[in-house]
Amino acid sequence: MDLLLHHYWRSSSSWRVRWALAIKEIEYRSNAIDLLSGTQASDAFKKESPMGQVPCLVVDGRPLSESVAILEWLEETHPTPPLLPRDPWLRARARQLVEMINAGTQPLQNLVVLKEVSHLLHDKGAAKPWAQKWIARGLSAFERELEMLEREGVSGPHALGASITLPELFLVPQLYNARRQEIDLAPYPRALAVEAAALDTPAAKASHPDRFQPAHPAG
Repeated sequence: MDLLLHHYWRSSSSWRVRWALAIKEIEYRSNAIDLLSGTQASDAFKKESPMGQVPCLVVDGRPLSESVAILEWLEETHPTPPLLPRDPWLRARARQLVEMINAGTQPLQNLVVLKEVSHLLHDKGAAKPWAQKWIARGLSAFERELEMLEREGVSGPHALGASITLPELFLVPQLYNARRQEIDLAPYPRALAVEAAALDTPAAKASHPDRFQPAHPAG
């Protein structure tokens, strides 16, 4: 099977997929898409990723976009090691945590939205407080959910117990973005503990944005 991953080094959605590929030890070819230059908006790229977004995983010539869809496909075709718990309740909770970031946080502060906020308000400085508001909202919800899981008897070091599951692949990149937006993370001790445990793994280090950062990144 030939896998080609279109991704951007600092894209949280791209990091999710790189991380899953590293956990499952799946070999792939890498193609960096420069979001700041607008490469993703080209007609050629939209033939593979209709929304003009990364990541996009091309599987034997067939493109698959949207990080959740890619991760679900990887989980179904390469089930070991698993990224979803066996227990049906915990599987649902994993997907709940995923969507808190994937649907409720990341889209509100991605590059396209921040540019549009600045454009509509005619104020380049408006983007940061906008991003801070929605990231803080999402992290607060994630923190409350981790507290609820503790009360249900779920113990770490990871979000859903002893091993990394999909929630880490969404939380950790979002915390990376939160630091870029200069958000105070002190109110989220459980999330930070989950992050520390996740980052102290070979797959996290292998997929980290720092490893894919271009020599002279713009912006």
